[in-house]
Amino acid sequence: MPGRASTRTPRASGAAVPRKSSTQPPKSRGSASARASAYAVEIPDEGPNTVLREHVCAVFADAQRGPASQRKLVVTLRKLQEICCYEPAEPRKQQQQLDREYDEVDFNAEVCRCVLRTLTVKKSEPVGDRLVKFLGLFLKNASEKDNAIFANPDADTTDAFPETPTSRLTSEILSQALQVITAKDKVVRYRVTQIVAHIVNTLDSIDDELFQFVRLALMKRLRDKESIVRVQAVLGLGRLADENEDDQDNDDSDDDAGGVLDRLREALQHDPSADVRRALLLNLPFTPGTLPYLLERARDLDAATRRALYSRLLPALGDFRHLSLTHREKLLRWGMRDRDENVRKATARLFRERWIEDCAASHQTEGEEEEQEKAQQKSHEPNLDALLELLERIDVVNSGVEGGIAHEAMKEFWDGRPDYRDYISFEDPFFDTLTPESAFVARTFNQYCRQSKEVKLQSMLEDKMPEVTKFAFLLQRHLEALIKGVEKVALDPEDAEAEEETVQQEFCVEQMLHIALTLDYSDEMGRRKMFSIMRETLALAELPEECTRLIVEILRTVCADEQEFCSIVLEAVAEVHDTIMGDAGEKEAEDVDESFHSARSEQTDSTPTKASKRPQTATSETSQDDEDKAIREIMVNMKCLHIAQCMLQNVQCDLERNVHLVTMLNNLVVPAVRSQEAPIRERGLCCLGLCCMLSKNLANENLTLFLHCFSKGHEALQVIAIQIITDILTTQPSLLAPPPSTEEEETELPNPLLKPIYKMYSRGLRSEETQVQTTACTALSKLMLASTIRDPDLLKQLVLAYFDPETRSNPSLRQSLTYFLPVYCHSRRANAVSMARVAVPIMRALAERADDLDEEEEMVGMSMVAAQIADWTDPRKEAGFGEGKDSGAEDGHLVLAEELLEKVLTPGCTKEERKIFVTLLGKLHVNVNAPAEALQTIADLVNEAFEGKVASEVSTRNALTKLQNTVAKLLTASTGTSKEQSRDASFEEAPGAPPSDEMDVDEDMTVMTKFTQLPDAEGTVYGSGDDEDDDATVVGKTKGDESLVSDLLDDDSIL
Repeated sequence: MPGRASTRTPRASGAAVPRKSSTQPPKSRGSASARASAYAVEIPDEGPNTVLREHVCAVFADAQRGPASQRKLVVTLRKLQEICCYEPAEPRKQQQQLDREYDEVDFNAEVCRCVLRTLTVKKSEPVGDRLVKFLGLFLKNASEKDNAIFANPDADTTDAFPETPTSRLTSEILSQALQVITAKDKVVRYRVTQIVAHIVNTLDSIDDELFQFVRLALMKRLRDKESIVRVQAVLGLGRLADENEDDQDNDDSDDDAGGVLDRLREALQHDPSADVRRALLLNLPFTPGTLPYLLERARDLDAATRRALYSRLLPALGDFRHLSLTHREKLLRWGMRDRDENVRKATARLFRERWIEDCAASHQTEGEEEEQEKAQQKSHEPNLDALLELLERIDVVNSGVEGGIAHEAMKEFWDGRPDYRDYISFEDPFFDTLTPESAFVARTFNQYCRQSKEVKLQSMLEDKMPEVTKFAFLLQRHLEALIKGVEKVALDPEDAEAEEETVQQEFCVEQMLHIALTLDYSDEMGRRKMFSIMRETLALAELPEECTRLIVEILRTVCADEQEFCSIVLEAVAEVHDTIMGDAGEKEAEDVDESFHSARSEQTDSTPTKASKRPQTATSETSQDDEDKAIREIMVNMKCLHIAQCMLQNVQCDLERNVHLVTMLNNLVVPAVRSQEAPIRERGLCCLGLCCMLSKNLANENLTLFLHCFSKGHEALQVIAIQIITDILTTQPSLLAPPPSTEEEETELPNPLLKPIYKMYSRGLRSEETQVQTTACTALSKLMLASTIRDPDLLKQLVLAYFDPETRSNPSLRQSLTYFLPVYCHSRRANAVSMARVAVPIMRALAERADDLDEEEEMVGMSMVAAQIADWTDPRKEAGFGEGKDSGAEDGHLVLAEELLEKVLTPGCTKEERKIFVTLLGKLHVNVNAPAEALQTIADLVNEAFEGKVASEVSTRNALTKLQNTVAKLLTASTGTSKEQSRDASFEEAPGAPPSDEMDVDEDMTVMTKFTQLPDAEGTVYGSGDDEDDDATVVGKTKGDESLVSDLLDDDSIL
């Protein structure tokens, strides 16, 4: 770093009149020079340049060039320090000069002088970071050498570090830095905090008294308004944090918070800067008190912070098995399903590279460990036991269900570990002794290879998996074990061990059934064997419901057609019914026989007491039998209805042409719907809804029934009714078509089903039950996206529900609307126009809702609502914009402008509403291809607004003026185009038409509007061409992906 120029007074010039300096700025910049001199700071006199200063400055100047030569410069600066602080053994000429003239104080002063010169270097300049790194490198090197010189071999390890020249230099640097750490300039605060933090992280020890000042200063910088300063404070306090620190150490602090660790944990949770949270994530110590706060960052708003957790923190944490099962499952689920692709990739690498290696290390033998140490491999050899342990550690029985996170984790595992794909083998012992983990390995490997398009993986799967016939026998064996386990649990429900084994066996069977769904049944013997096993198993009453569903799907795969499939399933339903009711009949016959024998014995008994008590006992037994019979009937109906529901989910034929389905409908489904038992009635409604999807006539006849179930049913029944009606309308949209009109009827009558269906969705959106509200919102969104329902009132209710503060407690509802509303408006122009039609009533209703809010409730401002509506109706964001589609039709912003102007001109519009509406007008985009009639209408409305003086403020007047100029230019352009077209057409006159010179043409008859130019009280002329620049218009200028939300938010908040 160059030294300061000499301050000695130069000799006076021989000229009598002083000359003007050649560097004096011209008079035109005199004001800037005056401003610069006003903020100038007088630098104190530092004395003349010295040899020591030149050497130290040269070292710091060279250190700015890069890290390549910094180690050499550290040695050079260390030599200068030794010359000034120590007596050299062999003095040289230069060393003698420096040693004779300068001492340790001079050296420390020159180093501090250079350090202070770095404080004004901005963060964007890399030389500042290089100098700070060089300073830390020098202090560390010099401290190590000083400690080696002053080390006492007889001293105890607990003794304090000796005072050395480097420690005194460090103390002086820190003392001077702490004096300016609270400077007003953010650059100075940033560099000072960076230097202090770097010294704290570099050196092993500093002075005890200075340590407290450093700690307190860094804690105060945690509240700095600049995030770059807070980041450096975090880097420094990360090493000073102690789990067992006393809160009393902060008595001198201005805040009432606890110690350093408490402050850092609080900043980790609540600091608004993502850089600060990320720095805390990577610098906080791993302790039981900080670990939950660190793992919380898996749900951080910043994607880079979440990625840092999975890519840096968790790998450095050590063995993942030290985490609890809940933490492991949550971290895996949050990471695999993160919205950011880089976070998902980091989580996948963590699972398949770190977690599997932790398990493989514990399953490695001593010989393998020695071989690995010699080979210095980064990963262990593939190990099946390690993979099974990994799945056990994430609780695959619960996380491996349909939709569980274990499926996504294993997909990424097979994709990133080809060594395990080659290593895995499914030989005979594998399927003989299945565990939930091994069954899940086979299922996921089969699924990954089947879904892959690579021929190599397909052939690998064919080689590893058993053939269909052998797999059918293996499946039959495990099904028999499952049935035995279910019967054992039924006999002894309190046996926890048997219940757990049955649950695991059920999971294994489910995985094998999933594999059976993907097998190739071109082998006829294998297909027949699988068919017979599935047919026999389906008739078992003890079969769990999930296994029943999978078996029905397999039967649909192996059956030739739907007629055969339906007949097989209904035969199984009859067998299940006969099995359960047959056992009940035998038990009733035994009870009758026993009662008969007891009656005969009572006839010979002469004891009157027993004879008198018998009728009461018989009555209690009869009531118990009736209760057991009712329970058995419920079980039979629920089992049969479940099988029927699974069958209906796998057929697509016309119900009226399938006699088996008609029989099932009349004998099973209809009685279930009429049942008095709620579970049977709900499942019967589900089956009836599936039948209605296969028959339009049946759906038309039963829509009234489903509407009645919604209006009179409880929460669960209402949800089922909404789902059924939505599915029916999705598959049969013609049910809402208007009835055919006769010749006598001039007007088309609406469909009588529309009103009750609209009422159902409206009631569902206003329901107090969260599940009903969410289901109605999701169902209505699907129908509106498909254009099955186009009711503007329902659209208005959806938008109101999106902004209503009462729906804050229903995040699933808001998430559905967050996706639906922009997709609905941007998918079709007609949808955007519908949104524009209801925009004004929506904003008025929300303004009234905001006025009625309680003090505790919060709601988004009307400026945000207006910005959101403008963004939804923006024609530039429509699908196919710029491709010529609907070029001559009205778009969302054009209709919205017309609606807003009409509302502004009504007498009932308040001043606040008028300000919101007019401000929104200035942010709308008017398309160059807009129809002339619509532009003329808007021009007339703007003219009327100026005449009525509805814009009383400057901002609103500017908004109206901007819209006026835009529409005027478009009208002028359209008028010029029409004239050119008429002029071109006049050269080609049709036969029989009069000559052009005889045609009566009025040149003044154009669609141009005469805008009024009435000055207001301040003399402002409206509609004048000089009111604003041409750049203020948005005609023909399309902003690529820029949203109007940001533009509108720049305005002042209205409410």
